[in-house]
Amino acid sequence: MFNLILVLSLFLPFQIALNPTQGVDLASVRVFILLLFFFWLAKGLKNKRIIIKNSLISALIASFLFLNLASLAVSRNTDWSLRKIMFVFSIFPIYFVVTSVIGSKEKMEKVIQFLIWSGVAVVLMGIIQFFLQFAVGLEKTYDFWARYVIVPFLGKTFSGVVLENPSWLVNISGETYLRATSVFPDPHMLSFYLGLLIPLSLGTALKLKKPLYIVFFAILFLGDILTFSRGGYLGILAGLMAVFLVLLGRVGVKYKAISIAVVVLAAGTLLIPGPISSRLTSSLDLKEGSNAGRLEMWKKAYVVSLDNPFLGVGIGNYPLEVKPSADYREPIYAHNTHLDISAETGILNSIVWILIILASMRSFFKKSKKDSLFFWLAVSLVVFSVHSIFETAIYSPVVLTLLLIIIGFANIEIKNGKAI
Repeated sequence: MFNLILVLSLFLPFQIALNPTQGVDLASVRVFILLLFFFWLAKGLKNKRIIIKNSLISALIASFLFLNLASLAVSRNTDWSLRKIMFVFSIFPIYFVVTSVIGSKEKMEKVIQFLIWSGVAVVLMGIIQFFLQFAVGLEKTYDFWARYVIVPFLGKTFSGVVLENPSWLVNISGETYLRATSVFPDPHMLSFYLGLLIPLSLGTALKLKKPLYIVFFAILFLGDILTFSRGGYLGILAGLMAVFLVLLGRVGVKYKAISIAVVVLAAGTLLIPGPISSRLTSSLDLKEGSNAGRLEMWKKAYVVSLDNPFLGVGIGNYPLEVKPSADYREPIYAHNTHLDISAETGILNSIVWILIILASMRSFFKKSKKDSLFFWLAVSLVVFSVHSIFETAIYSPVVLTLLLIIIGFANIEIKNGKAI
C-alpha cells in the first residue's frame, strides 16, 4: 500500500485525462484514488483490521462530507449536484488511506520527497513554457501549449473550455506575458499546488541537510512567481511572515539564520520594484478590473450564503444563482473558497472546512516541537489558506489530493524526536 501512495505522489501532477463518454473528461487521479481506497478496504477486511484514525480532523471531514450530501435536498439541478458529489467522494478517500498507511515520520518524509520531485518536474515545464515565449514568440508558444501540451492532461472537452475562458495571459505595465501553467488548466491552480510544496522543500532541505532541496525550493519558488498569481503571492508572503515570526521567537532553533535568510531573500524577490512587485501591488487597487469583479463576486456569494444559511443552494448549483442559463462547465464561482462552500452547502459547512484547516495546523504546530518537518507542513496550510481567500482550488483534483495528503499527516503520532 505504501508503495502505491509513492506512485500516486509521483503521478499526481501528471495525471492523464480519461474520456469514458463523449464530452466527459475524467481525471485519472480520481480513478487511481478509488482503486487505491478499495484495495486498502479489501485488504483491511481480509485481515479483519481497518484503521480509521479517531481524531477531531477525521470527525470534521466526515461532517464536511455529510453536509455536502445533505445539500442535495435543496438542489435545483440534482444532476449538477451529483456530478460534484461524485468528484468529492472520489478524492476524499485518499485522506483515510493516508491516515491508515502513513503511520511514521519516516514514511511521511519519503512521501514528501516524492511529492517534491514530481512538483519540480511539473514546474520545470511551466518555467520552460514561460521563457519559450521570448525565444519563439508569445503566439507560437501559446498555440503550441494549447494544441499539443494540455490536451492529454485535461482532455479535449475541458481543454476547449479552458481556452474559451483563458487566464493564461497577463498585462503588466503595458506588456503582455504568457503565464506559467505547465499542465494545469490555469496559473492559479499551479500556484496553489506549488504553494503547498514550497515550504516542504525548504523544510526537507534543512532537516536532511541536503543542498539539492534548496535548489528544488528555488525552482518551485521561481515557478510560482512566474504564474503571476496575486493570490499566490499573498499566500507566499503570509507563509514567509509565519516562518519569520515563529523562528524569531524560538531562540534555540536549529538553522534559524539560514531559514530567516531564505525568508528575507524570498520576500525581497516579491517586493523589489519590477514586474513581480507591480503585479503584487496591483492587488491593492480596488478599481482595477479583476479586483472590482472579484469584490462583486464576493458580494453576490455573501448574499446567497445569507439567503441560504443552512444547506446553501445545493452543491454545484451556485452558477445557476448567478446565471440561470449557465452551462455546467462555465467558470462561475465566488473566487473565495469559504464563500463558495457556504453558498453551495451552507455556512456551517464553511465553518467545518475552516476548522479542518485550523485543527490540522494546530496538530502540526504541536508536533513541530519534536520534528521540524511538521512546522513546514503547517506553513503549507498557511499559504493555502491565504490564497484561498482569493481563489477556489478544492475542486481541482490535483490540488485537493495534495491538500488531503498533507492534512492526513496531522494524524501521525510521534513519541520520540528532537525539538526544532
